[in-house]
Amino acid sequence: MGADRARVVCTTFGRLLFRETAHELTRRLRPAVDGARSEEGRTHAAGLREALEGLGPFYIKVGQLLSTRPDIVSPAVIQELAKLHDQVTITPFADFEPVLAGDLGPRWATRFREIDTDRPLGAASLAQVYRAVLTDGTPVALKVQRPGIRPVVEADMRLLRRAARVVARQAPRFNAVIDAGAMLDVLFDAMRPELDFCLEARNMREARDHVAGFKYLTVPTVISATPRVLVQSLAPGCSIADVRREDFTHEERAGIAGDLLAYMYRSYFLTRSFHADPHPGNILVQPGRPAALIDWGMVGRIDRPLSTSMLLVLLSLAQNDGASTARAWIEMGHATPWADVPGFIDDMTALVPQVAHASLAELNFGVSLTAVLEHSTKRGIKTNPMVAVLGKSFANLEGSIRSMCPELSLIDVFESELRHITRKLAAESVSPPQVVRAALDLMVTGNSAVQLTRGLLRDLSVGGFTVRIDQPPPNRVVHSRPFAGRRAVPDLLLVLGALAWWKRRNRRSPR
Repeated sequence: MGADRARVVCTTFGRLLFRETAHELTRRLRPAVDGARSEEGRTHAAGLREALEGLGPFYIKVGQLLSTRPDIVSPAVIQELAKLHDQVTITPFADFEPVLAGDLGPRWATRFREIDTDRPLGAASLAQVYRAVLTDGTPVALKVQRPGIRPVVEADMRLLRRAARVVARQAPRFNAVIDAGAMLDVLFDAMRPELDFCLEARNMREARDHVAGFKYLTVPTVISATPRVLVQSLAPGCSIADVRREDFTHEERAGIAGDLLAYMYRSYFLTRSFHADPHPGNILVQPGRPAALIDWGMVGRIDRPLSTSMLLVLLSLAQNDGASTARAWIEMGHATPWADVPGFIDDMTALVPQVAHASLAELNFGVSLTAVLEHSTKRGIKTNPMVAVLGKSFANLEGSIRSMCPELSLIDVFESELRHITRKLAAESVSPPQVVRAALDLMVTGNSAVQLTRGLLRDLSVGGFTVRIDQPPPNRVVHSRPFAGRRAVPDLLLVLGALAWWKRRNRRSPR
């Protein structure tokens, strides 16, 4: 399987490379006018998209990720890759019966009263979904993985890992900023539930808990799950992109759009586990019913520091503060030794007012993030690879919301949720586990300071103490976490305050 798949992939990309090489030679020998050159660029971008679609689900996901990286591919390629979809020709239901028998047993059919095998609800490269009815009359959605698809995707993953290692060796400077291996790891982690429906079911159960407090939002209920077969409650309605707004009251439209946006903000900044593909087809709506967020096969997970830095980026964008945007962005990754940090700050000082000048009701955070990403890569700033997935999620979400309620003010929802998020983050910061961790960090820092002080005193006692100040070259950064030192004193005060609060609370609590 692996060798055969590698030949198919290499042959496909070999043809693309040959065509691009021939095109480049022709362009140099016979320069084209601007209009013709633009048309040629679109033609070649379309060829890349068609090749990725032909290679299957994994390469479609790679293309979707690249569509959020203007620092890697051209605008024409981004525009074309944004059209990538995971829709394929419908496969006869009989091809899926061995999968059902393998995961549910030879008597799998007795679990269902009926299955609409003629018209699948959805057909993608990894699975098909059917409308079905359980023996007790419950309508459900039956999702079945395509037979033999997992070995194909795993072979693709191994092949691209090897390619990433080659890139790292042959282009170390490029890899220091882009880190192709880390970017692929992010994609692999996000896709893993698509290869094991038990993991997708876990994501759905977590999401149901998180949406419990929202009036206009729900997640289907998991009825049963195996690695290749998922049975869930049937979500009614149509794609939010196909909605007839006049069928909904204004309160419903504003409620659905507001709850979707609020839920995703909380996903990014509080639970730190978010739907990575909330495009309109994954949000089903019906008058009088809450919107259903479906397809939990791609879920992004981020850690607390990245989530906090991203929140600071959005706040800085909203407040028209280019320098703060640059600092918060660098905190999400790090500056390479050759990074031009002052240049990046200048870029943000010029870019952010253009974003903030527009009405924030029209601000597309997803597009803004990719614009910042392009500048940071150009200036040698390595960005956390999860940012591309976050940007894609933001952009898909905002497109979905505008389909339902274009008049919704994103900033109103953001400001409202910011108060809630701030309260939760403050409570999280003074929770017992965080207080203990902060105390341990302080103890470690204190021990280091003691050792440093002893060394200084020893040098002074023998007259050997000298102070050396190295002036770094212009536009050069020699540390990986700039601006971090400025937070030392506030962090120390926060730790001491948290310890005092915890001690006071324990003193008041009954024994």
